[in-house]
Amino acid sequence: EASELSSLKPQLSKLGVPLYAVVKEKIGTEVEDFQHYFKGEIFLDEKKGFYGPRRRKMMMSGFVRFGVWQNFFRAWRSGYSGNLEGEGFTLGGVYVIGAGRQGVLLEHREKEFGDKVSLPSVLEAAEKIKPQ
Repeated sequence: EASELSSLKPQLSKLGVPLYAVVKEKIGTEVEDFQHYFKGEIFLDEKKGFYGPRRRKMMMSGFVRFGVWQNFFRAWRSGYSGNLEGEGFTLGGVYVIGAGRQGVLLEHREKEFGDKVSLPSVLEAAEKIKPQ
């Protein structure tokens, strides 16, 4: 997903909208490796404050969900791989946050591992950001 979101960087740059990622841990060179796929700035949130007071997790039930396996094989066929180190159960998301009091213009929370946001929805939300 990071690679696909990064494909929007030229359009987002024209709109004056930066691209950021927040990751929850740094094991070995994984953040540097992630930079290969993600073309924005990456922030490390070791205290996991960005993930909220109640982190959304998918425990072992994720291994029996058909959609998770579909997403895994889709990524694998595209040449993406991950690691089996670290916490690995926290679900992620994609947010488009407007300037000032605009607040959240798009919120996509993963329902299962590999659940991707609609790229046209990201662009549509980014176009609604009003400069300060």
